[in-house]
Amino acid sequence: MKKITFLIAFFTLITSCGVKQAKNNLTSGNYDATIDIAISNLRSNKDKKGNQDYVYLLEEAFAKAKERDLNTITFLTKENNPSNLEKIFNTYMALNDRQEKIKPLLPLKLLNEGRNAIFPFDNYNDQIISSKNALSAYLYTNAKSLMLTKNKMNYRRVYDDLAYLDKINPNYKDVGKMMDEAQFKGTDFVIVYTKNASNMIIPAQLQNDLLDFKSYKLNDKWTVFHSAKQKDINYDYGMLINFISILVSPEQIKEREFIKERQVVDGQKKQVDANGNVVLDRQGKPIMIDNLVNATVKIYEVRQFKSCQITAKVDYVDNKTNQSLDSFPITSDFVFENIYSTYKGDRRAADTNYYAYFDKKVVPFPTSEQMVYDTGEDLKAKINSIITRNQFRKQ
Repeated sequence: MKKITFLIAFFTLITSCGVKQAKNNLTSGNYDATIDIAISNLRSNKDKKGNQDYVYLLEEAFAKAKERDLNTITFLTKENNPSNLEKIFNTYMALNDRQEKIKPLLPLKLLNEGRNAIFPFDNYNDQIISSKNALSAYLYTNAKSLMLTKNKMNYRRVYDDLAYLDKINPNYKDVGKMMDEAQFKGTDFVIVYTKNASNMIIPAQLQNDLLDFKSYKLNDKWTVFHSAKQKDINYDYGMLINFISILVSPEQIKEREFIKERQVVDGQKKQVDANGNVVLDRQGKPIMIDNLVNATVKIYEVRQFKSCQITAKVDYVDNKTNQSLDSFPITSDFVFENIYSTYKGDRRAADTNYYAYFDKKVVPFPTSEQMVYDTGEDLKAKINSIITRNQFRKQ
């Protein structure tokens, strides 16, 4: 009984909070938020007596939202400003969508008044079509005009406007062709090249990888990188990857010998007391304890080491003015290290995380070319990060 009472109180509290939230939205002029809350609560059980508040709120919010939207359309129409066409179209769509949300719930009863809630619906099809056509014509004409300005930002605006036009009115005139043209003209093309100012030969594979911008996945809607100039493309920007220094250390082998000692468990033994007698448990059986012994091991360790460091710089250049826009220094490191060991004695005296070295062997040192290439993997990641964080065009 207590559980049922608790559940009733719990759901009553939830309903009360929902009604309060809907009322707050209504008094704040957020009519559609009120409508959404009411519909959400009425959808599961519209005839529930406890949901009557939502029916009243829905009726009132719908009436006020409709009145507000129709007044807005009247005002915008009287202004006779083409820039209002999108707002007019969207408002007619909102009027229609609001009705479609409510229709599945009808009829909604107001029990105390013995009537159904009133929702005066209208058919907005003609107004939607008319405003859509007017908006489509405006967007298309405006796009044609902007395409004559020879301004990349305008081309991008044309693309976005036509994408919207294609969404509300698919296959309108030659919109698809105009979008392709706007995207090409609005795109910043970047030519990327390398320069080697170091005294080291850069592996061809590394240069190819650094210039393989497909693997960077950096091309976006308005920026395209090329590693080789393409015909009929005027490049807006250049990006120079300048290798300043490449340092590869000599191959190093360091040896050391050391001794480790510690107590280790070597099986078990019977526990004895101070008098040397075996200690028994309650069942009369001998108590067994760890048998600790002193273990010693002599370890002979060999460490192979070789490192590479590449210092480079990424320069952004405005190809139209041939002026430097920005410069980003980069340092990348790669270390080859191999440690292996042999031992004499009891290996248990060594730390357990050291055991892996006993299983390793000497390996060939990587060539200097391979070291440079491996360092280039980190270099590539840093170049990627630079481009991601720093746009060519400052908007």
